[in-house]
Amino acid sequence: MAKSTKKSTRKFEKNHLKDVLEKRKAGAKIKQRQQIKAKRQARNAKDAEFLDGKEDGDGEPSKPAKDDSFGKMNVDDFFQGGFEIPENPKKKKNVTEKLGKRKRSEPEVENDDSSDTSLEEAPVLSDSEEENGEDETGMSKGAMDALAEKDPDFYKFLKENDPEALDFNENAQFEEVDGLSESDDAQPKKKRKKAKAEVDDASDVSKAMVQKWKNAMTEQYSLRAMRQVVLAFRAAAHVNEDEGKDYKYTISSPDAYHELLLTALQHIPEVLNHHMPIKENAAGKIRVSTDSKKFKTLSPLLKSHSTSVLHLLTTLSDASTLKLTLSSITPLLPYLLSFKKGLKNIVKTVVDIWSDASSTEATRITAFLVLRRLAVIGDPGLREAVMKTVYQGLVKGSRDTTTHTIQGINLMKNSAAELWGIDQAVGYTTGFTFIRQLAIHLRSSIINNQNESYKTVYNWQYVHSLDFWSCVLSEHCNPIKEASSGKESQLRPLIYPLVQVTLGAMRLIPTSTYFPLRFHLMRSLLRLSRATGTYIPLASALLEVLNSKEMKKAPKASTLKALDFHSSYKAQKSYLKTRVYQDGIGELVCELLSEFFVLWSTSIAFPELALPVLVMLKRWLKEVSNKNSGNRNSKVNSMVILLCQKLEANGKWIEERRVKVDFAPNDRAGVEGFLKGFEWEKTPLGAFVQGQRKQREEKQRLLEEGRREEDRKRKEDREKEKERGSDEDTEDIDVGLDSESGFGTEDDE
Repeated sequence: MAKSTKKSTRKFEKNHLKDVLEKRKAGAKIKQRQQIKAKRQARNAKDAEFLDGKEDGDGEPSKPAKDDSFGKMNVDDFFQGGFEIPENPKKKKNVTEKLGKRKRSEPEVENDDSSDTSLEEAPVLSDSEEENGEDETGMSKGAMDALAEKDPDFYKFLKENDPEALDFNENAQFEEVDGLSESDDAQPKKKRKKAKAEVDDASDVSKAMVQKWKNAMTEQYSLRAMRQVVLAFRAAAHVNEDEGKDYKYTISSPDAYHELLLTALQHIPEVLNHHMPIKENAAGKIRVSTDSKKFKTLSPLLKSHSTSVLHLLTTLSDASTLKLTLSSITPLLPYLLSFKKGLKNIVKTVVDIWSDASSTEATRITAFLVLRRLAVIGDPGLREAVMKTVYQGLVKGSRDTTTHTIQGINLMKNSAAELWGIDQAVGYTTGFTFIRQLAIHLRSSIINNQNESYKTVYNWQYVHSLDFWSCVLSEHCNPIKEASSGKESQLRPLIYPLVQVTLGAMRLIPTSTYFPLRFHLMRSLLRLSRATGTYIPLASALLEVLNSKEMKKAPKASTLKALDFHSSYKAQKSYLKTRVYQDGIGELVCELLSEFFVLWSTSIAFPELALPVLVMLKRWLKEVSNKNSGNRNSKVNSMVILLCQKLEANGKWIEERRVKVDFAPNDRAGVEGFLKGFEWEKTPLGAFVQGQRKQREEKQRLLEEGRREEDRKRKEDREKEKERGSDEDTEDIDVGLDSESGFGTEDDE
């Protein structure tokens, strides 16, 4: 039998245990209140210190938004792990010792993990601000309407016993703004009441009313006028929509509508900055006094205006108006940092415009500036959310790649690459996650060797993703930038996994159909090698192309147009084994081989590096020159012969200068200093490559001009057809009117 409890224990449980537990719970609550109060006082003291100018701006570097398990993994563990995704450690609740059970979580737990969502969904912003939870509470008219449908009995009970709970006034939240405006207007009380009555009575917005509001906002920074503009702008943003909703104002005049948009977008940020100035220190940190009464009173105006701007962005099609609306968001961002739900909608809407193929170049640049500003002033969690959403928008926008959209996609890749340098600690974790995701797709395609499994890798989105990460690492792992910052880039460890994934994707399907995709990935690796000074063995992948049957056998004659390798990742069946396709492949192989070797044209080991390739090229030339079994393509063969001559000339040029050195091969410093600072354009191979680049640029310019001319002619033909169709419709209407009025033609008579 189990040992029975002591008599003293039973007596204590009967007489004193309940009181002791209650005392412990009360003590825990008191301690929790004290902790919250101390934290609030520390935050207020920090804000006051910042506003007084005592903060020197040399704070600690920002930490990443989450403690990602990828961040602790080195490159060797990455490739030895079999591409298994490690589970993120779950956070334990901080429980104070000997305080009994707690009904609420500790206030110290603030930073929620904001990256647990799947990469296919829009990211949730970080919960780093504890005061953000207040803007999500409360009931609305929509919630009460839903309650009336789900529980009509309870809704009827509320209507009979508490009718005020169902009385919603959408403009009631703005009425406190009038109290703040009393000191702004210099008019007497009677005139103010009269003016207010006139404004409230007016429902249709006129140009004179907008001008009056504009003058009050520019001259007196009137909050009351700003409130009227916000209400009118909300109606303007939903014009011709939401017919069931009633707004305070209606807009029927186009001139008033245009003037109202300009006034709201240009002058509302100025009034806000006058009443709540933004403080920015030398480190770039932004502070807005969110604890003040004025900010809490103006919060409904901020939310309403930002919601109206976002709704307007989804309905606009004019490029200039879209650019103006996007520009008006930038000065509002510091005030909106406290509203995480609104920021999530802003990021998603702006990224949709930035990645839309129909957006102009100026519109995309303006949208990117909004995202960049948000990433600069936001916390690490917000930066991570912006990076994830931008990457998802890039992948989504690169689905359809044509000659017309390739320039816009390149603009997106080059602009988005800048975001990963703002906070490289966060950039490393997000970059590692997305590169690992690409590696998992490649691994699953190799393991599940089915008919359609390779299509998860061989598509434009995968190719542009690899090319984008090449742009990111090329920009931020540049030795010149690292020397200026005085430390190695935190993104440099990502070079090796990216190269391995790219080489694996390049050789997944080694058929001639996907030679264009191989060339795209080759250019990405060449950019990475050129910018970072990393040696990447690329000659073998190009020699595989030359040794394929497509390049060794004689091609068949064809009248097809030359394949555009820049906007294609696969060749159609009609191009295979044709002369036009073989010429294009041979030209690109010679171009990429010369671009690869020119990177090391001043290296002391260039002769040894080029020797195996020269042997393979000469062997290939001997095979294809056979009259019976050769390819009979003198154009390609002559280009390969010229490349061999330039490689041999550059090798001899290096050997002539290498003879004069006085250090051994094991002298690392001497090897790296050989011809250091010598211009590669003055080498034999460099001069050849520079001339080839100029010829290709001129050829590309002529092709671009021809394409634009064709587009212009096609557009003119469409307009002429529309005019002809409208003229024919007009003639038919005239004939019908004549016949109805009794004026027939001679044939009818």
